[in-house]
Amino acid sequence: MSKLNIVLFEPEIPANTGNIGRTCVATGTRLHLIEPLGFRLNEKSVKRAGMDYWEHLDVTRYINYEDFLAKNPGAKIYMASTKAPRCYTEVQYEPDCFIMFGKESAGIPEEILLENQETAVRIPMMSEIRSLNLGNSVAIVLYEALRQNQFSQMQLEGHLTKYDWK
Repeated sequence: MSKLNIVLFEPEIPANTGNIGRTCVATGTRLHLIEPLGFRLNEKSVKRAGMDYWEHLDVTRYINYEDFLAKNPGAKIYMASTKAPRCYTEVQYEPDCFIMFGKESAGIPEEILLENQETAVRIPMMSEIRSLNLGNSVAIVLYEALRQNQFSQMQLEGHLTKYDWK
């Protein structure tokens, strides 16, 4: 079964990673964390943001970017960055692709972006704004990738608890 993959390059804020972890559980997406992390994964703030979903998260840690590449050879990796030349809606996301986001303070290093310029994407925003919150950015791009893949294996219809829809 194919799964989308979210990659966080050296995340710094535990609450963002916790929220992203919860989003990954809710969407059946794998989470990949490239060290160094700006926090310990056992911190209360990570678990609080991920709530009781964290134990269900499919998460892999890597000691650095080179370790990530070595353990995922041939992976299609989209680089989400405010510096990217193309909008995130202008690409076709494969069912098992990786979407990488950089650390909160600096994003993905420019040398990595240059090596991957064909797959670098951005979320449009006003020029006066440096960036969106990392958790929001992940959700925006991830849900576009899920939409393009027909929300594969996701529940598409909600149900009321006390009533039936007419």
